[in-house]
Amino acid sequence: MHVDAPPTSTAPVAERKPITRTHHGDVFLDPYEWLRDKDNPEVISYLEAENAYTEAQTGHLSDLKDAIFSEIKARTKETDLSVPSYTSHPGGSAYWYYVRTVEGSEYPIYCRVIASDREKRPDPEQEIVGEEVLLDANLEAEGHEFFSLGAFSVSLDGRLLAYSIDLTGAERFTIMIKDLVSGALLADQISDTAYGVAWAKNSHLFYTRADEAWRPYVVLRHRLSSDPSEDIAVVTESDERFWLSVDASRDDRWILIGAGSKITSEFRLLSADDPEGEPRIVAPRRQGVEYDVEPAGDRLLIVHNDGAEDFELAEAPLTATSHTEWTPVVPHRHGVRILSVSAYASHAVVSLRRDGLTGLHVMPRNARGNLEAGTDIEFDESVYVVEAPGESEYETPTIRIGYASLLTPDSIYDYHFATRELTLLKRTPVLDDPRFGSYQPENYIQERGWATAADGTRVPLSIVRRADIALDGSAPALLYGYGSYELSMDPNFSVSRLSLLDRGIVYAIAHVRGGGELGRTWYEQGKRLAKKNTFTDFIACADYLIEQGYTSPDRLAARGGSAGGLLMGAVANLAPEKFRAIHASVPFVDALTTILNPELPLTVIEWEEWGDPLHDPEVYAYMKSYTPYENVRPVQYPAILATTSLNDTRVFYVEPAKWVATLRYVANSTEQHILLKTEMVAGHGGVSGRYKSWRELAFEYAWIIGEITNDG
Repeated sequence: MHVDAPPTSTAPVAERKPITRTHHGDVFLDPYEWLRDKDNPEVISYLEAENAYTEAQTGHLSDLKDAIFSEIKARTKETDLSVPSYTSHPGGSAYWYYVRTVEGSEYPIYCRVIASDREKRPDPEQEIVGEEVLLDANLEAEGHEFFSLGAFSVSLDGRLLAYSIDLTGAERFTIMIKDLVSGALLADQISDTAYGVAWAKNSHLFYTRADEAWRPYVVLRHRLSSDPSEDIAVVTESDERFWLSVDASRDDRWILIGAGSKITSEFRLLSADDPEGEPRIVAPRRQGVEYDVEPAGDRLLIVHNDGAEDFELAEAPLTATSHTEWTPVVPHRHGVRILSVSAYASHAVVSLRRDGLTGLHVMPRNARGNLEAGTDIEFDESVYVVEAPGESEYETPTIRIGYASLLTPDSIYDYHFATRELTLLKRTPVLDDPRFGSYQPENYIQERGWATAADGTRVPLSIVRRADIALDGSAPALLYGYGSYELSMDPNFSVSRLSLLDRGIVYAIAHVRGGGELGRTWYEQGKRLAKKNTFTDFIACADYLIEQGYTSPDRLAARGGSAGGLLMGAVANLAPEKFRAIHASVPFVDALTTILNPELPLTVIEWEEWGDPLHDPEVYAYMKSYTPYENVRPVQYPAILATTSLNDTRVFYVEPAKWVATLRYVANSTEQHILLKTEMVAGHGGVSGRYKSWRELAFEYAWIIGEITNDG
């Protein structure tokens, strides 16, 4: 337990203890690398002093922070029920599975009730007779400052629940197995595991374990009632670029074991009827070829990029052992990025991206099981996100669809294969707020903008604002970005964002290169030796907002986290004059130091994303020219808030700590405008628990609002 230091008006000064780093003839003196040792009491004292300083400098925002928290809370239906999902257990009962939230409770409660009729879903407004609580996460979290689930899976017969818990934020989990008939925990407790589990029938459990670099490197098999120390390693991956994963197929006939680097993949299949058998490789790995496997009854469906930049859909025999057995079903089309396929007995659903938006393409299967020409599921809004959550059973007349936009709250639909109709099951309610009243979508405008990058590339933005905002440059604005790993920042709905919009703040998402919004090429143009496109694209989006009258530089804030935090640090160095404030969350701002050290978590894996500066002098020079920590300049910076967590295993707290110390030492900013806040018991995702998360977000929003408006 760490004791918080009292608030102080004096900024901490980190001692400079330079160490020399030499690579490819380049010498760099790093004065703050000593902050990496979190077992050093001096380091903890420094972080606590930074927290105290941040508290003192933001004390005037207390009322605003409380107001935002109250708004989020007021607009959220705290006691609620998820849409129940139907599952039929072979040899057992059929159930409706759902999740409850209860007012005043931080964590969800996982429940089920026997399903006597598939067509009669439980009414969330009525008492559910016969409800069975599988897991109350609030009870599991009692006495702990942090709690997170890493797995939650019910056995095929419905009698056992395997779940895993993390109590520090370090993303190392302990698997527990609960007898759902007696309510007792089995003795089979498995420690030090990574995410996920997979059941084979009702007798065996498969899971992964991570090495010191937080790389899931081995898949293990546990036989129920045996000693976990005797668990068998099914697959061990020696190549440090590859992560292992394990899952069960939708029809529960197969265990899928995946091995993937950033650009190469390989899958093995193991029959669930023979859990102690030998997994079979579907197609041996080939450098640069990515593929995914979806068992579909009598065949395999394969999504791959072999000669297909934006991927294509193929099929293969169940017995396939080579890519030479793949037959195209949906050929490659440039600009239509096929993301995945979900197989059902009567149909297959292809998830894709087109023109920067997600989409679903439904293909019926004929009597022979072959896929026929399909149909897109269409929606009316110009900016939205749609996905198939994938929880439906293999034998099903419907699939569950998730839909949202910047204006439409999260919505759950059933899509009926036979009629092609959508049935709205639930739209997350937005309750009235005492200050701003009821949420009326017509009071807001969502739109797509296009900025022009320095090289002429058109970069999309998703923008939302109140309809009464004048486009004369007077409005404050917040620009969000990420731009790495081909991850797309889709235009989702956010209840908390209303606290920004209703204060007259324009909110925009910059869909910069390095993300996946416009296909594989979009990603390739923002990685490795093209990484700077991510940063200049974001600056171009800021210019667009200013030129189009949405805002002005003295009222524009930027926000991003993790690799998006790297983006924040880079644009702060490149164009500090374009922003009033920057919030960098768990920011990857000391990227070169991290990527140079193969002993640190994730480093070797990351070489295919960023390049290998340890062995390649060109990559070293390129990265050193943009990494935020090494490019701080003696200029006036925007106000900066860096937030991090002590137990983060993905981006160590030391990166923002070193960055803030350097900003204070080098930049011409007044010291109170550079802040560091460290959660002392949390991981990469920040604090756990919904109320604690709301309070943390309220603090971050209050800081942003206080910087770009007259509020606070």
